[in-house]
Amino acid sequence: MKGIVSFCCFVSLLVLTLADEEEVAQSNVLRDRSHIDETLRLAFDDTAADSYNAALQKLRKIYHTAIKPMEQAYKYNELRAHEISAYPGRTLGDGNTDGEITSKPMVLFLGPWSVGKSSMINYLLGLKDSPYQLYTGAEPTTSEFTVIMHGEKTRSIEGIVMAADSSRSFSPLEKFGQSFLEKLLGIEMPHKLLERVTFVDTPGIIENRKQQERGYPFNDVCQWFIDRADLIFVTFDPTKLDVGLELEMLFRQLKGRESQIRIILNKADNLATQDLMRVYGALFWSLAPLINVTEPPRVYVSSFWPYEYAPDTSRELFKREEISLLEDLNQVIENRLENKIAFIRQHAIRVRIHALLVDRYVQTFKDKMSYFSDPELVFKEIVDDPDKFFIFKSILAKTNVSKFDLPNREAYQDFFGVNPISTFKSLSSQCSYSGGCLLDKIEKAITSELPGLLSSINPTKPPPGLSSCEATGCGDKPKNRYRKN
Repeated sequence: MKGIVSFCCFVSLLVLTLADEEEVAQSNVLRDRSHIDETLRLAFDDTAADSYNAALQKLRKIYHTAIKPMEQAYKYNELRAHEISAYPGRTLGDGNTDGEITSKPMVLFLGPWSVGKSSMINYLLGLKDSPYQLYTGAEPTTSEFTVIMHGEKTRSIEGIVMAADSSRSFSPLEKFGQSFLEKLLGIEMPHKLLERVTFVDTPGIIENRKQQERGYPFNDVCQWFIDRADLIFVTFDPTKLDVGLELEMLFRQLKGRESQIRIILNKADNLATQDLMRVYGALFWSLAPLINVTEPPRVYVSSFWPYEYAPDTSRELFKREEISLLEDLNQVIENRLENKIAFIRQHAIRVRIHALLVDRYVQTFKDKMSYFSDPELVFKEIVDDPDKFFIFKSILAKTNVSKFDLPNREAYQDFFGVNPISTFKSLSSQCSYSGGCLLDKIEKAITSELPGLLSSINPTKPPPGLSSCEATGCGDKPKNRYRKN
């Protein structure tokens, strides 16, 4: 009898072992990736590459001839150093602008540790079992900011080299110190997708005091990448939905970038359908206080890694969600040139507003000065209370500038504390007989050149209303003293 029982136990154990081995074998089966190439159109030759490069060169020329001279004349970069909250989002002015213009769209991966960020990049690029696949594991594995970009051959680049290379757009990262550059890694490889986009993998958020002991300003570095990202994937694991102080800080940094944010509920095939619905609701409940917008970001529910979905899960749903995410990514890639032109035009409007404000400060200072006046006291009174002298109101009244586009008044106190008013000329004197006026050039770029460039690459959708000064905020122009009336 004991022998029969022992045999039955052995058979049962063998059946369970075989079942476990079959499940492991099934989980190790690689998933078909053909839909990735099809959705992202990687199999097609980019016939528009020449026209794209030609348009980029025109954009660079417009920037260097019409916008950059105004930046330099009125030290717009100095304002950016003091203006933290007026313009949330991507900005120019702290590094290699040519690199910013010619750079590929950047896709940033954020989220807690071990939620599948690195695995997702490996899956999208097909890096499984390759020498350069990103390391993954159940513990916190990514300690560096890893930039995956296109190159003629596969190689890794140290952060110090990336920051020193003026042809790239990463030179501003030097300001975060050598400790950070040691935690910055670049990987180049000849991949069709990387010809059109750059991926950035980030260290996972750890909800404890270790977050503050990284040795470099982690949140400031994240903000730098957030400001330059065209698409931001915030990834979650169904088993790691706790929202702590660090995650709250991250979403505060994402304020103003809601249109670029996509939420990913990864590893969804680890849960039964009913449990997945509960987790989906819990995720929204946790994030609702952090994303205060009318339309919440899109949430993708799937399992983004190279292996097959777990058995008895919503395979078709996960596949459709994955294709939707790929279409979203492809949309960013297809619109990369339009986005750059719109971004440069928005930047030009901000530079123009800054120049008009500095010009108004200069004119007010000259009007209030007399032979017996103390220049420092006179200008201190103007800077401390600009509303008394209608500095900002006069700009709104005469130039059709939106009040929501005006920088903070306090920023100009710091700005003029570093840059004396005597170092600036009025706009009317920023003209030459051969080169014309700086204000004329930047307004031409805003009203006609940049919209015209946008129309040339997308003739079916001409930008409405961009040809009038009323729509762009152009106003009274200072008289050109070199022009004969």
